[in-house]
Amino acid sequence: MPYRIIPVTPFEQNCTLIWCPDTREAAVVDPGGDLDRIRAAVAAAGVTLKQILLTHAHIDHAGGVAELAAADGLPIVGPHPGDQFWIDGLGQQARMFGFREAKSFTPDRWLGQGDTVQVGRLTFEVRHCPGHTPGHVVFHVPAENLAIVGDVLFAGSIGRTDFPGGDYDTLVNAIRTQLFTLGDDVRFIPGHGPMSTIGEERRSNPFVADKKFG
Repeated sequence: MPYRIIPVTPFEQNCTLIWCPDTREAAVVDPGGDLDRIRAAVAAAGVTLKQILLTHAHIDHAGGVAELAAADGLPIVGPHPGDQFWIDGLGQQARMFGFREAKSFTPDRWLGQGDTVQVGRLTFEVRHCPGHTPGHVVFHVPAENLAIVGDVLFAGSIGRTDFPGGDYDTLVNAIRTQLFTLGDDVRFIPGHGPMSTIGEERRSNPFVADKKFG
């Protein structure tokens, strides 16, 4: 399954362009900003952008959503309704962190545990993984052993829990029950930094490795 990781915003957030090789229909996950860079990646891939998927509504992930959706007529899918207050506060987030103006929006479809999303002929399974934010979701493509996990889990680390609505114990539980159960061979794209595998994080992640809980 083809995809492109597009670092955007001063936070180097991993926006992901992913598409169905059969239909060439694409989705962009977490377009936090730098829309010219995202559009250039779409053009270079020769795909048709059909929808915006959102893991959570922190500014570096969601800052470009309203503008891209309005300009290109794209539906917004996700996150979970628990992130409504983060969506409502996007303007304040932008000012706080020195981003360009960002508008709030209403998703065309909220997501919850067990939902699925179609991108062409690809099926994305949705898992609700709160703790970094209350409404954080991750997208798993079982046929490709790939997951897009936003700021839940990183190579060697986990998401921050000191923002409003964050909770350390909730996040660790989500990682262990929702991500580690995907299978050790699943590769994942985090919201920042390099890719890893579920198995590697189970073995070596200092926050959630199996040995920490054995």
